[in-house]
Formats: sequence, C-alpha cells, structure tokens
Amino acid sequence: MADHAPMVAMEAVLKPSCELPEDMPKIKGYDFNQGVDLQALLKSYLTTGFQASSFGLAIQEINHMIEKRLEPVEVNDGSEGQESGEAKCKLGCTIFLGYTSNLISSGVRESIRYLAQHKMVDVIVTTAGGIEEDFIKCLAHTYLGDFSLPGKELRQRGINRIGNLLVPNDNYCKFEDWLMPILDQMLLEQKSEGTHWTPSKMIHRLGKEINNTDSVYYWAYKNNIPVFSPALTDGSLGDMLYFHSYKNPGLILDIVEDIRKINSQAVFANKTGMIILGGGLVKHHIANANLMRNGADYAVFVNTGQEFDGSDSGARPDEAVSWGKIRTDAKPVKVYADASLIFPLLVSQTFALHADKLAAGKKTE
Repeated sequence: MADHAPMVAMEAVLKPSCELPEDMPKIKGYDFNQGVDLQALLKSYLTTGFQASSFGLAIQEINHMIEKRLEPVEVNDGSEGQESGEAKCKLGCTIFLGYTSNLISSGVRESIRYLAQHKMVDVIVTTAGGIEEDFIKCLAHTYLGDFSLPGKELRQRGINRIGNLLVPNDNYCKFEDWLMPILDQMLLEQKSEGTHWTPSKMIHRLGKEINNTDSVYYWAYKNNIPVFSPALTDGSLGDMLYFHSYKNPGLILDIVEDIRKINSQAVFANKTGMIILGGGLVKHHIANANLMRNGADYAVFVNTGQEFDGSDSGARPDEAVSWGKIRTDAKPVKVYADASLIFPLLVSQTFALHADKLAAGKKTE
C-alpha cells in the first residue's frame, strides 16, 4: 500500500491561493454577546454575506442619493427647456420611488407615507391599485387573514384576498360612493373651464379631496410631489371610470402629457436615483424615464423576480445598464427579498436616520 495520497488528489485539494486585496471586506456577523443593538445588527448585514450584504449595499446606495440630494445646486436661469416649464432642477439628486399596489395594501404603506409626508422623495410611480388602495384604507380597514383561505368561500362572503390580507368588497362600494361625485366635478371643470386632466392631475386632486393625513397621496398633494400611474384604469379606479362613462360620459385623461412630465423630471435633473419595490410597469416606467438622460446615477431594486424568463421584472440592474437606463459608472444594487420585510428597515437606516438634514433641506427649497 502506498504511504501517501495520490499526487493528483493532493494537488487538487491543497491547491495554493493567490493573495486577496487587503481592503476586501471580511465576513463577520453580529455577536449577540454585545446585547440587542438593532442599529449594530443592521450595520453588520454588510459583512454577513448573501442578501444581507445586498441589503447593506442598498443602504449605502440610498444614503449616497440622499447626500447628493442635499448638496447645494446653482440654478442657471438660462436652462434648456425653461420656457416650457422644464427648468433645471434645484436638487442635487432627484429621487424616483416606485412600488406595486400590494405594498400599499400592506403596512408598507405607512413607510411610503412617511417619505411623502416629509418630502423625502421627488417623484412617485405606482399602479392603479397603488393609488386606490390608499384612498380605500382611509374609508375602511384591510385585515390580516391567511394565504390558504379558499377563494370560493371568500367570494361567496364578498371578501377579496391579497396574499394573506383580506379586503371586504364593501370597501370598494364605499370607494365608489366617495369617488363618483369627484368624477362628476372633474367632468364639469373639463367642460366649463377647459381643464385638461391627466392621471397625475387626477391623483393630485384625489389627494386633496381625501383630506386625510393617513393617506400617501394627501401628502403628495400637500408637498406637490408628482405621482404617475400610466395604467390608472387597471383596477378599481378603472371600474369606476367605466361605470361613470355610462352615467355621465365625456371625462378624458391624457397620458401623453404625463409621459412628457415624468421624462422631463429625469432629463432636467442634476442626478437621479431610483428606488423600485417590485417589478412590472412601475420598474420599467421609472427606468425608461431615466433612459432619456442616458441613465440613472443611483439605483436600488427590491424584488423576488428572477431573470431566467427574460422578464423586466426579474432583470438585474446590469440589464438596465445595457439599455442606457442606468449609467455605466453607477453601482446599482438589487436585493432579492420581499419588500414588506426589507423596505421599512431600509427607511430606518436611510431617510429616517437623516430626517433632520432632509427637513432642513426641505425648508431651503
């Protein structure tokens, strides 16, 4: 019998390593012997590995957006496009926030409302459900149920399920009662005053009408944050507009004016940052607006989508770089996670942490 292992095995197992850079982060997690320090715990995520490290990088990327946003900017009075109301932005970085409707249905709504209330973001993009669910929650409650509740039984009881959330169908009836007189008034203003309605103008008006401090869009109205929803008819709002077209026909919403507005928000910005929760329309609409400036300077994606099926929802940020939607020198981050877990924690380590600075910046705008 040989007195040593085969050389091929020795060379394979004991292959020497090259030296790694001295400044490369070393993996180390949180030590609970230090007690329960949530700030320190979240800070340790950066060196924990896997999606925890992606979360740590997302914190850094959003804080870079905030730092750049707070930088003083000289505004040139001769800015291109100023005659058409598209003057160069006064902010160092314009932050675009996008999210899918399920996040407004969930308790993430309160984190989003906080950002709108304190004018910490500059442009919002969401779906029809992301608009209507906010107003509906001002009129009636959403409840915690279970993912496994049978659809047939729920339908018979008039209960709608969003994951493990339950929304009584009566909530949508209350929404109709609230919305229809507003649509009547909008149509009257269109006919008598020549008001040119767009989805963003409609959302602005609804934010005014709801007059409820729990609402995301009340604060967007108060702080003049534009909210874009190019598929505004794809939900209960569309149902109500459909019914209204029979009862009192003629209301028109112009999506072309809105595409110019959102693209101009990107084109005339000094720098831009994208924070996108989920995929689909909201992800692409923000990214495509940033194509008009040859890409966003900062980007954070939070979603559970995968890229193997070629969907834009699951695409990694590098695919957006190839389209010119994120700049080639940017350092974008994607966190593969449920935003209901991640986003409130992200807010706690970014916007909420810098609330005093952001409030001071708001006063100087």
